[in-house]
Amino acid sequence: MTAQIIDGKQVAADMRAELKTKVAGLKEKGIVPGLAVVLVGEDPASKSYVTAKERACEEIGIYSNDNCLSADTSQEELMALVDKLNNDPKINGILVQLPLPKHLNESEVLLAIDPKKDVDGFHPINVGKMVVGEEAFLPCTPHGILQLLVRSNVTIEGSEVVVVGRSNIVGKPIANMLIQKSDTGNATVTVCHTRTKNLAEHTLRADIIIAAAGRPDTVTADMVKDGAVVIDVGVNRVEDATKKRGYRLVGDVSFDTVKEKASLITPVPGGVGPMTITMLLFNTVQSAKIAAGL
Repeated sequence: MTAQIIDGKQVAADMRAELKTKVAGLKEKGIVPGLAVVLVGEDPASKSYVTAKERACEEIGIYSNDNCLSADTSQEELMALVDKLNNDPKINGILVQLPLPKHLNESEVLLAIDPKKDVDGFHPINVGKMVVGEEAFLPCTPHGILQLLVRSNVTIEGSEVVVVGRSNIVGKPIANMLIQKSDTGNATVTVCHTRTKNLAEHTLRADIIIAAAGRPDTVTADMVKDGAVVIDVGVNRVEDATKKRGYRLVGDVSFDTVKEKASLITPVPGGVGPMTITMLLFNTVQSAKIAAGL
């Protein structure tokens, strides 16, 4: 058996086409969804993400408001900007790019964002609503994983799912989404991590494995049962002298061997990654509709 590749780029493109149509419909009603991004400092990965976000907004017709601040921006200045964006009717979504410089208090900044504009899904109010199964903005990467499963016709209800990783950004929220009593939930979920004893004992039972530990080769072929669905969230740099940049990107899964046992698998890059910005756009469009009473 060789796994079918779940093409995250194609799923993201399909969703963006759907969003573009929705945005066009909103504009006919005089509604233009707006997304504000706040970038503090010169972190290359963050700058790259913001640039990709700008292109994505332009692609589907969302108003993009970018705020690039110097690395020595004070907590007071940053909080004042967040307050300004909270009160700007043109802005439906606010994304403060993390990590922030060490002198800034991330928790205080995230807490200051209006939950109605928290399109990253990190505000404690939205996290709490997600946990109890109420409507909320879902965190973008886990929501993207859920979309990949649904749009690949993977049966979630009744499935044994093992999530490897317990971060607040991916592991905890995706586990919570999958146990919800909903059309995209009703799974039996086990959460494992780098301190789990005998990880293979858990993963070998899994119909679906979601690897989000941030470590290469966390999931190997001997840890996967035949026909399992494998979602690889990891993005790790591995030295590779044959590459011009001196490294290559790999996930948390040993792709070449695991794909010979899995039924479906996401590649790295090109799997989960393209879905993150797409779900950010999705949440922003939803926020605009809610603000307009639609």
